[in-house]
Amino acid sequence: MNKKKFTYKKSGVNINAADNFVNFISNVSSKKKGKKKFSNIGGFGSITSIPQGIKHPKIVACTDGVGTKIEIANKLNKYDTIGIDLVAMSVNDLIVQGARPLLFLDYISINKIDLKKLKSIIKGILKGCGLSGCELVGGETAEMPGTYEKGKFDIAGFAVGVVDKNKILTKNKIKKNNLILAIPSSGLHSNGFSLVRYLINQKKINIKKNKFLKSELLKPTKIYVEEILKLIEKNLINGCANITGGGLSDNIKRIIPNKLVADINLNQIKTLNIFKWLRKNEISEKEMLRTFNCGVGFCLIINPENLEKVTKYFSKNYKPYVIGKISKGKSKIKLNGSINW
Repeated sequence: MNKKKFTYKKSGVNINAADNFVNFISNVSSKKKGKKKFSNIGGFGSITSIPQGIKHPKIVACTDGVGTKIEIANKLNKYDTIGIDLVAMSVNDLIVQGARPLLFLDYISINKIDLKKLKSIIKGILKGCGLSGCELVGGETAEMPGTYEKGKFDIAGFAVGVVDKNKILTKNKIKKNNLILAIPSSGLHSNGFSLVRYLINQKKINIKKNKFLKSELLKPTKIYVEEILKLIEKNLINGCANITGGGLSDNIKRIIPNKLVADINLNQIKTLNIFKWLRKNEISEKEMLRTFNCGVGFCLIINPENLEKVTKYFSKNYKPYVIGKISKGKSKIKLNGSINW
């Protein structure tokens, strides 16, 4: 009697390939310079200690993905920057409350393990962790045939940070007449790509042949950790906001106390060419503002007398500049004027 041999590999899951990928992650992590803090990649869980010198430590945790930016990566067959995006989307949220990123984990789900693709993603994650001062301590890679189409995948990230209770940035630090500063973005970051892709598809644009879009669409998200933590250490900021999905309006009003308003002058915003291109392609200003960062990747709220001190901590391309101030009112956010597209 002829018996069929059913194996996991025949179903589409290659355990050996997954093991090779874990070994690759362990090896590239161990080659990093400096004292290795974590050495249990490949285990069931990662263990770490709370850093010394924090009198009243509080743990802050964030999770996020990069959305449909991964479809652009697939289209251009370029995967070395979306790992940076993945780290950025979580650590830029952590620092809003004053937390120092401590560790990071990733989750990758894919139709079939492609070592070249996954290695490229992981190298980006490691670079993002390096820029954030945190460590990649583990993660999960799931091979899921039947759930994802050929070549398709998704990634998610999980960051944990720590902050002293007395250093937490809370709404009550924000006062009337505080200045609102914009820190430039590096580009689209990782928001609004479903709209970007829809526009590109409708206009039948071949991004492989369009030099401008090819260079712009996969620019990695700017990681603001180093600069913001220095400002927090010097007590130079009263509040901050990571400008992601929902744009300026939705993100800034999350940190504004009751009876105060973030009064923003849109005329002051220094936008970027990618946003000017989108605006010219039949996307209204209202839609732009609620979908994209429009050139403002992060916002600070500071005392006016600290303006010069704050700007010294940033490189030329990311110098913060004034776009508004805090006033009395009930609406929490007020947008005036129009961006100079």
